[in-house]
Amino acid sequence: MAAPNDNVGNVTGLLNDSLSKLGFEVYALKVGWYNAVLSPSLRLAYPDDTLAVVVLSTPAMFEQAFLPFMEERGCQGVSDPIDQCVKHCIKSAISQCFPGQKVDVSFDYEMLPSRKPKFLAQTAAHVSGAAFYYRQADVTDHPWGEKKMFGVCVHPRFGGWFAIRALLVFGGVEAGSELVQPVPPDCVPSRETRIQLLEGFNLRWQDWSYRNIIPPVQTYSQKQRDYFSTPPGQRSALLRTWGFLHREEDQPDSSSDTHTVMDGHG
Repeated sequence: MAAPNDNVGNVTGLLNDSLSKLGFEVYALKVGWYNAVLSPSLRLAYPDDTLAVVVLSTPAMFEQAFLPFMEERGCQGVSDPIDQCVKHCIKSAISQCFPGQKVDVSFDYEMLPSRKPKFLAQTAAHVSGAAFYYRQADVTDHPWGEKKMFGVCVHPRFGGWFAIRALLVFGGVEAGSELVQPVPPDCVPSRETRIQLLEGFNLRWQDWSYRNIIPPVQTYSQKQRDYFSTPPGQRSALLRTWGFLHREEDQPDSSSDTHTVMDGHG
């Protein structure tokens, strides 16, 4: 592994310079922080001090990256257009910032052959300090009995108006002792509000009210809301009305957004 030096600052600085203008945020973490809270079958096969970076998209990504991407490149093949855009932006940033360096990139929609996700997006966001992952266990004396309530991350600035898109692992870079694990901001501290958050996410996610559990500094634009409110199988028709797809082009796959909704990332 490379000596720590200022590797963390170099890596995150370069990525931030490349991706922030496209509406993304980057947060550094050590693989060991992530592995420490997961069962062995879900851990990443890297030493604990290996540097990783979690990439989030903010509300600005739609206008600053996605719409320009569609205007310039359109949708290639059958995969989801948002996924294509995110992959293009992140892969381009890596090739420009770290030419010749091996970076293991996992996207939020990718699955292992076992059908488990390649990485647990909300866990990565939590241990990096990017967003607090509120789970059923975080509600004292919860009222749901045996009912399973899925957890959701809340960003300290954007509330629920963001998405966790990718995990980048820099296999040859040691984070070292200068990278100290942050505590994610607990912006939903009360029991009552946590109940409201988890019930909103699990029972009424379509109305998006859970995203406003704290006052966000920015939300999705109306155009972005229209896009994500449209069922995935009908989004190609919407994109055509915006002038981005020709009728003969392949239809985007309608299956790739199911996990996104349930993971709180649409």
